[in-house]
Amino acid sequence: MSFVERVQRAHRLTEELNLLRYADQEAIRAAWSELTGQVIDEKFHLIPPVYSDHGVNIRVGRNVFVNQGCRFNDIGGIEIGDDVMFGPNVSLISSGHPLEPDRRRTGITAAPIRIGRNVWIGASALVLQGVTVGEDAVVAAGAVVTRDVPARTLVGGVPAVVLKEVG
Repeated sequence: MSFVERVQRAHRLTEELNLLRYADQEAIRAAWSELTGQVIDEKFHLIPPVYSDHGVNIRVGRNVFVNQGCRFNDIGGIEIGDDVMFGPNVSLISSGHPLEPDRRRTGITAAPIRIGRNVWIGASALVLQGVTVGEDAVVAAGAVVTRDVPARTLVGGVPAVVLKEVG
């Protein structure tokens, strides 16, 4: 399947998923499973709408909660550990474009995002390509995460910095 075909497939499947009723979590899990090509845990819980540009590069652990309006741009890959919670409108963006003006329209940069076990990412936070969020960490609402987040810390701000240790 070509790049364009993967994008078209993901847009079609997320449109279909977003038409499902919130109460029909079984159908939502089935739609997410089709999008990602992976068996989804019974405790996976998602509130539509959700958006993705490929879908097939997303791996989700057990007991994950995805609030409404989340975006998973997964060209570079996204790995989500067990017991992770996403607030509304969280964006995980694993790709971008080169800085050089002559390459911006023709090139893509990409690096995986890894979200560790038991992470909570607050409303409207943005996690960029190449970032790993360590276990038990919290990303504050509205944060823009451009660097790795140590385990058991709270990060916030633009760009996000460690605010304190947690747990």
